[in-house]
Amino acid sequence: MTAPTPSAATTAAKGRPQDYSSPLPTPRPHLGHALASEWTKLISVRSTLWTLSALVLTVVGIGMVFVTKTRPTDYVQISFTTPALFGLLVGQLAVMVLGVLTITSEHASGLVRTTFTAAPERHRVLTAKYLVFGITAFLTTVGSVFLVGIAAALVHNSPDAGAHELREWLGSLMGCFYVTLLGVLALAVGALVRHSAGAIAVMLGVVTLPPVIGAMLSYWQASAPVGQAIIEHNAPVALMQLFGMQEGAAGEPMPSTLSHMVIILIVTGGAVAASYVTVARRDV
Repeated sequence: MTAPTPSAATTAAKGRPQDYSSPLPTPRPHLGHALASEWTKLISVRSTLWTLSALVLTVVGIGMVFVTKTRPTDYVQISFTTPALFGLLVGQLAVMVLGVLTITSEHASGLVRTTFTAAPERHRVLTAKYLVFGITAFLTTVGSVFLVGIAAALVHNSPDAGAHELREWLGSLMGCFYVTLLGVLALAVGALVRHSAGAIAVMLGVVTLPPVIGAMLSYWQASAPVGQAIIEHNAPVALMQLFGMQEGAAGEPMPSTLSHMVIILIVTGGAVAASYVTVARRDV
């Protein structure tokens, strides 16, 4: 009687050592891998170049115009970085658009399916997006603002400009952080909406509608307190105060900077938390 012939799989198993390991490196995935991937995707698309270029050109261009049109005596009541504010009020739109496109562009192209297939840990991917975008937006905004501030200080720093302290520059740094939080909020809205035009429309409403709504509510005595609160607490007013404009148009004192930062942190934190929950539950 002939003995049975062992199968090819059994032969291969017998010829392979029990402690066999692949010669190819197989590191355990971690946040660093996700950061490298998101950074590659961020710098590989043209929208990043166009939006960041628009931010820099707007802040520096408009800021330099104001630097050339001002005199040293104008800086008695404002900081040297205040000229950058006028460009940043427009340039913040570029930060928000980039925040939206950081995630919605993947949904539009279908790349998000490949991303989540290669990296099933969706929270890690989303965290990497927030970190890469936030650091990039913050550094670009700070560089643009401080370039204008340094130019203003070099041109107009004289006894006529009054005394200036370090806290003025720190306030502008907080203003840059405020704009970055708006961009992070835009990224969170993009993760929730998954549509570029819709998310951008939401963010435009968040920035531009509160002053209009506040002004409308202020016309009626019953809603005037609510309207006044909305007028005093919105993105443009927050940036104005952080950049050294301490009084309103009529000379009334403005709210504290702490209240502005608390509001943006609560709103952005809530949107980010909602994005983590939503991205983890749905298909893509």
